[in-house]
Amino acid sequence: MTESVRRTGDASPEQRLPEWDGDHVRNAATADVDGELLGVDPSELGDEDLIREMQSLHRTRLDTLRHAADSALAHHLRRTAELETEYLARHPGREVDPSRLRDV
Repeated sequence: MTESVRRTGDASPEQRLPEWDGDHVRNAATADVDGELLGVDPSELGDEDLIREMQSLHRTRLDTLRHAADSALAHHLRRTAELETEYLARHPGREVDPSRLRDV
């Protein structure tokens, strides 16, 4: 995080969190900065539960982004990263829909 971001307080929620590292979470533990548990470790979820949790997060994404407190948005970002990272680890060869591809 840059000094200007620290001084101005304009840091995004993910910049304020030490666990956030761009595209993934460094520490897969599901505790917030104060050590409070924030959810079941994604590796302990069955496939159906993992999908259900991701669907729930995606369903509430826009509302959380637009209206939630910074701490709630930060939790949402962290939890989404945890769950999606677990999904990708389980399904590295996931099916890609050709209609979703762009010409290069």
